[in-house]
Amino acid sequence: MRRAPLPSHLTTGSFSLRAADKAGVTRTRTQAKDLLTVSRGIRVPVASAASGAAALRAYTDLDDESVLTVGSAARLWAAPLPGRLEEDWRIHISRRRGFSPPRRVNVVGHLLTLAADEVVELDGVRLTSPARTWLDLATVLDVDELVVAGDALVCEHGLEFPVPREALCSIEELRAMVARHPGNRGVRKARAAVELIRVGADSPPESRLRLALIRADLPEPELNHVVWSDAGIPVLWPDAAYPQWQIAVQYEGAHHNGEEQYQRDIRRADVAGRFGWLEVRLSRLDLAGDHPAAVRKVRAALESRGRRAR
Repeated sequence: MRRAPLPSHLTTGSFSLRAADKAGVTRTRTQAKDLLTVSRGIRVPVASAASGAAALRAYTDLDDESVLTVGSAARLWAAPLPGRLEEDWRIHISRRRGFSPPRRVNVVGHLLTLAADEVVELDGVRLTSPARTWLDLATVLDVDELVVAGDALVCEHGLEFPVPREALCSIEELRAMVARHPGNRGVRKARAAVELIRVGADSPPESRLRLALIRADLPEPELNHVVWSDAGIPVLWPDAAYPQWQIAVQYEGAHHNGEEQYQRDIRRADVAGRFGWLEVRLSRLDLAGDHPAAVRKVRAALESRGRRAR
């Protein structure tokens, strides 16, 4: 017997029996072998390769109160998480206080006090806003990890950058969220972290580099700095910059090992030299350990440009 086709919006990821009922799909059809039961009341087409929001949307469609939060919301906002959380693929779902906490396989249930503007929708999934997600991460992250996550959420680049980028929230929104929930778990860590978050860090290593330099009593580098030509054309976009000493700090991740990227890095260094800038190139090895080599390299560069050692 030929199966009735599912409505197209149910074929792109997980769906709840509630959504199937609304779409007029019979319960007999939802029990067919081309659908997997991944949790009570949730189905996924066998052929589906859905990920991200599409894979999780059924969990917030089970009722009108369920909201993705903590690590699950952070993943959808692309906030960097430490390895121990990246490996934990349990789904974090919250309901407002006064309701029973979600209980099902592979789900961590929470009860939270959520203001109306702290719950938003992304690609059909109900989840906590970027700022509220960051605050909830304070229950599971340390201060440095919160800075890394916060840097990612507030990062933006203007049109003068090769790849412009819009922030998901502002530092002011993070600070306001902390002030709104003074009794939340982890709020002391959040208060400390929000003062260290800056706009312009593109990756966790760049955030950790900035923290290492500050704690080594070196000047805090500028982010989102652009070097312009005399003709008013942007020519250099350092990951971190010391304009006073014309020092450009560049972090080079694994993708810099390719031949094409290697050639681009050489051209970038040539441009820096032509405009009088000294380029300090760093790798992940330079950030390793309690006394990272990156600090020594940046300190040496600053002293070579006239900054007095302290």
